[in-house]
Amino acid sequence: MTENQRLKILMDLLNFKTQKAFADALNIQAGSLSDIMRGKDGLKVSNAIKDRLEMKFDVNLTWLEDGIGEPFFKKRPAVGESKEGVPYFDMSLSDAKEHIVEEQRAEYLVNYLPFNDCTAYLPVYGDSMAPQYAAGEIIAIKEITNYEILQWGEAYVVMTDEDSNSLRTIKLIYQHADDTKLILRSSNPNFNGDTVISKKNILSLYIIKGKITRNVI
Repeated sequence: MTENQRLKILMDLLNFKTQKAFADALNIQAGSLSDIMRGKDGLKVSNAIKDRLEMKFDVNLTWLEDGIGEPFFKKRPAVGESKEGVPYFDMSLSDAKEHIVEEQRAEYLVNYLPFNDCTAYLPVYGDSMAPQYAAGEIIAIKEITNYEILQWGEAYVVMTDEDSNSLRTIKLIYQHADDTKLILRSSNPNFNGDTVISKKNILSLYIIKGKITRNVI
């Protein structure tokens, strides 16, 4: 049995009546899910889908990939059932508009004391900040409203307006010679070149306070 076929079994075990309902829960198109389940053109279950299965439904990825063990881990009560904590948003920054916490309903709350003063948790997509923040990791972010007091060289989630090309990105921030501007830089040396933006074009700004593993949440 392939992992594509086991994905179909998961849909049944999770009591999704239709592929569309299952696809919506995974934030993918129903047609894409159908193609994956059928293994069309050699399609595999992507890492992004695996992350969502593990985080939202406690799926045992070893079972999904190799058929070893049980389909699900035991539920961790600190997630989802918690009345306290910081919201986790299963979204790419490219889908965000102005303020992350206003974009969509949180998947669940993460009650992890060291980061309970944060605004939100987000998954990392892309490699521009690797190895500091690698794709698939989860970052804890806190909104910053005073752009005159920033920590130079620290990583931030930056969201700008159309005049700054509607950026939605994670970057290190450095001081510019012009106090009205900021320098954005990737930590991955393969992503060369700085981006300069004006503070006035920032819609929202979040400092990354750290990252957590799936074992924590």
